[in-house]
This record gives sequence, structure tokens and C-alpha cells, in this order.
Amino acid sequence: MGSKDEKAESGGFFSAIRSWGSAVHKSVNGLLGYEGLEVINPEGGTDDAEAEAAKGRWKQEDRDSHWKMMQKYIGSDVTSMVTLPVIIFEPMTMLQKMAELMEYSHLLNLADECEDPYMRLVYTSSWAISVYYAYQRTWKPFNSILGETYEFANHNGITFIAEQVSHHPPIAAAHAENEHFTYDITSKVKTKFLGNSVEVYPVGRTRVTLKKSGVVVGLVPPPTKVNNLIFGRTWIDSPGEMVMTNLTTGDKVVLYFQPCGWFGAGRYEVDGYVYNSEEEPKMLMTGKWNESMSYQPCDMEGEPLPGTELKEVWRVAAAPENDKFQYTHFAHKINSFDTAPKKLLPSDSRMRPDRYALEKGDMSKSASEKSRLEEMQRAEKRTREAKGLPFKPKWFNMTEEIVTTPWAELEVYEYNGKYAEHRAVADSSTSSVEQDITSIEFNPWQFDNSSIE
Repeated sequence: MGSKDEKAESGGFFSAIRSWGSAVHKSVNGLLGYEGLEVINPEGGTDDAEAEAAKGRWKQEDRDSHWKMMQKYIGSDVTSMVTLPVIIFEPMTMLQKMAELMEYSHLLNLADECEDPYMRLVYTSSWAISVYYAYQRTWKPFNSILGETYEFANHNGITFIAEQVSHHPPIAAAHAENEHFTYDITSKVKTKFLGNSVEVYPVGRTRVTLKKSGVVVGLVPPPTKVNNLIFGRTWIDSPGEMVMTNLTTGDKVVLYFQPCGWFGAGRYEVDGYVYNSEEEPKMLMTGKWNESMSYQPCDMEGEPLPGTELKEVWRVAAAPENDKFQYTHFAHKINSFDTAPKKLLPSDSRMRPDRYALEKGDMSKSASEKSRLEEMQRAEKRTREAKGLPFKPKWFNMTEEIVTTPWAELEVYEYNGKYAEHRAVADSSTSSVEQDITSIEFNPWQFDNSSIE
């Protein structure tokens, strides 16, 4: 087969993907007094964008003041250079957000048990898409403190550990494992602030190893755009291409996330193919990233094979109704102390006082605790540099490998295996004294608190 455009043109079944990059957004540019402002209503047209600008979670005076403060950052990467108000945050950290990819990990179990190489990619790519339902939430997770961790060991037989391994640039690493697969990621988020929106580029390296076959797959997800940050109702879109490659055989999946068009046309839609190593289509895939994905065997032209039918491979689980932060049941599980493993690390995200205060609805305390933690992070850095000591992650090692992604180069961190040893000791503990998790003081620092006050 030829280029992706030629493949998209190949048949009627997927003719819609020909226009995946051509939708026109609805916007108002240069509202009086707000030069550079773009407001996009995903459900409307050009005539209602100005009315849309008055909507959203911000009060008018807060919108105005924040807009004046943020204007100077237009065009910049604001990943860690801007202090943001807690009104836009959810009570979860970036490390916990990484763990949400494990909700539908049963798809990786199915991929491991599967003998068909193309169905393996159907399962693994559907797993990669499944997290986008959670990613559509419009609140921002807290940036993780250097040395902060997040762990769980109570879902689908998985042990999961994530650690913030770098602050500037912000880099996190995670490892998950059960009897069927291992999952490893080094993630560095790059952003571009556009005024009333921000583009988020997932600079990362993902590897999933299926244990039965030894197959290794890699993932390159599409970028994401967060619209209407200050003016209007915030909403998220991820238009572009997701590529998942079987690094063992050369087979791959190419899926196109349609951009939101007029009056929501195409929003959430995902279409594409599983290709063999010769770039011949073998399976077509279609669905919506907030609902379900299905697959069907196809011919060399990308058309469904006669006698086959479209089969659903994944469907989003029911979510709580009217949840304040649009959390899924799994997101609540991630945040819960009740599901924390024994002898929880004091560096765990659950322990953060700013996160916990926001969860309890105390925004004032959340804001003050957030400022205090950020100052403690700066103080720890000064102490460490004064001692001439570099930061050293506990659960991951920095390698000499640097990979090139579509958006930037990335230093790769690898899991060092020490967390498995820690967890084995903790789980085998016979202590009869119950640990009061809520009494543990959050502490990701490499030095005692006393040394940085």
C-alpha cells in the first residue's frame, strides 16, 4: 500500500478519514480588549462563540486578571514555569493520571493470550485508546514534586510504580507488571500556550512486552489540545495520528483521531487499520474514544472481508453520575486510601496535603499547601546543590539512551527492580499494628525536612 492518504482513499467504508485534518474550528479572534483570544464552541457555529466566551467555571473578574497575567506566555512552553490557581485543578497528580491507563489492562492480558498477531494489535491499541475517556476531564492534575511516587497493587494482578525523576524538564517514569505483560514509560510533557488554549505534546517512550510471545510494542500517541482555558467552557480534543508498532515483527496500527468539526461533527471518532510489516491492511478499526472500539478483517483495499462482521473489542465502563470531577470508578479507586498497598511510601501522591484538601473541598487550604510544597521543593534543591549532590531516583535509573520523538528528544529511564523487592518485604510483613495512612506526612525529599527549613 502507499501513503496514509492513499490508504484513506482506498475504499468507501472509511472514506470519512480522508478529511480527518480538514475540519474548521469555530472561533472568535480578537474580542474587544482580548487580542489573541480564541474561543471555540465544540457544539456550535461561528455566531455563538462570543456568547460561549462568557461561560465556564471562572468568574468574570478572575478571567480578566488571569488573562492579563498569562498573555506574556503566549507561544511558550508553560509545563512548569507558571503558578496556576487551584480552581483549575482536580485532586489527582500527574503520576496518578499515568496510572489510569491500567483501568482496561485486561486488554493486554487478552493480547498476551492471543495467537493472532493482528488481533494482538487490535487489543493493545484498544487499550491505548481506552484511557482517552479519562483524559477528556477538563481539570488539570497537580504537577508532581521531584521524588514523588504513586503505587498500587490491587488491580488485575498488577503492581504499578511511578516516580517523578526530573523537575526541569519535568519527566516521570512508570513500570507496571502482572503475569501477562510489563509496561514501561518515560514521559516528558511539552506544551505550547496559545492564549485561551494549550497544545500538549506527549514526548514519551512507551514499551509493552507481552510475556507469552515476547512481543514488544511501542506507542506514539497524538497531541492534545485543551480549548477554552480561561474564556468559555473548557474541552479537550486529540486530533491526529496514533501509531502502535510491533517492534518484534514490524506490524503496526495507524489510527486517526478525527478533529471536532462544525456542531461537533467527527468529535471522538477514531478510524484506522492494522497493517502487516509490508504495510498491507489486515484489520480495520473504528469507534469513538469515549465509547467503544470495534474491528473487522479487511481486504487489500481496506474493505471488510465478505462473511465477516464488525465486532466490539472494548467499551467504556459505566461511570458515576454527576461526579464533581467527572471521575470514573477507577479514578476514585486510584485516589482512595482504602485501596492503597501495605506500608505505603510517604512520597505517594495520595499523601499530598494540597491534593487531599482539594478533594475535601477546601480550596483555600489546597492553595496554601500547594505553595508550601513548591517552596519546599525549591529549598530541597538549594540544599542538594549546596552539597554538590545530584538528584537520584529511587525506583528508576537514568540510561544513556536518548530517543527522538515527533516533538523532542527524550532521556530514557529504566525500572531498576528495587520496588518489587520493597513490595515483597512490605507484603510479607507480619506486623499486627495497622498503619494509619492518613497520619503519614508527605515526604518525597532526599533530605529530611529539618535540613531544608
